[in-house]
Amino acid sequence: MQAGRSSITFDPNTLAGKPVIRGSRLSVEFMIGLMAGRWHQADVLPNYPEITREGILTCLSDTSETPRCEKDFPSAGLPESSATMRY
Repeated sequence: MQAGRSSITFDPNTLAGKPVIRGSRLSVEFMIGLMAGRWHQADVLPNYPEITREGILTCLSDTSETPRCEKDFPSAGLPESSATMRY
């Protein structure tokens, strides 16, 4: 959702640089917490009028992409031969 990325901003002077929803001091992390706590858009928007539906959707979209960006790293301290199975 490339067009929606403008709904999230990063500013070192706001919440120590955490990603926030544009026009607010609400972090993406906070919004994800509300959604995980079973809040719905209909609950969020009246309580936080400075944010938009697009802002909420962008938070969720960015979160859904996170697992695809993660990488696995080999365990430290194991010799390479023990990390490779041989048949």
